[in-house]
Amino acid sequence: MAVTPETTVTPQTQPPADSGKRIRNFLIAMVAIILTVALFFGLRTETSSVSLDAQAQTSTPLEVALSNGKPTLMEFYANWCTSCQAMAKDLGELKQEYAESVNFVMLNVDNNKWLPEMLRYRVDGIPHFVYFGKNGEAIAQTLGEMPRPIMQANIEALVAALPLPYTQAGQVSAFEAPVTPAKATPDDPRSHGSQVKN
Repeated sequence: MAVTPETTVTPQTQPPADSGKRIRNFLIAMVAIILTVALFFGLRTETSSVSLDAQAQTSTPLEVALSNGKPTLMEFYANWCTSCQAMAKDLGELKQEYAESVNFVMLNVDNNKWLPEMLRYRVDGIPHFVYFGKNGEAIAQTLGEMPRPIMQANIEALVAALPLPYTQAGQVSAFEAPVTPAKATPDDPRSHGSQVKN
């Protein structure tokens, strides 16, 4: 086709090259915002493990708790334990409320220092709670995540030297002690009849 002065060629309209870049940049910005929000909320959930450590540092030392004449609530926990983290806020509030009348002891199962206690109280799931009377003797154990009203009822019974109303297991995080207890000897009363001869 010959181009004459009467014929004009109009270029086809093409979208500007930068509209594709704008869409891509918008998508990148949206993904960045979503990731930032997710990271923010993810880091906020990590603060509960910090509060577990802070609570443990302010808890009563085990030796003092078992000899000072007050009832004691001992908790076996770990920072990675989701049930422990879920209970941390409520337990922190209960510790403040009952600090004058109850010892609160926290033992981290990841610390081998507490292995004898883990074996003695047969800790195989956490959170694991051991309740001690005023004389330092264990009177009950509970296992797992429990709502605040149940924990509070148990603490009030402990203070009043009454039987604990709630000792059923709740949701737990599985845990295995790094060392198993030695096998029972025939002289051990826990050997369940191994000394009986046929």
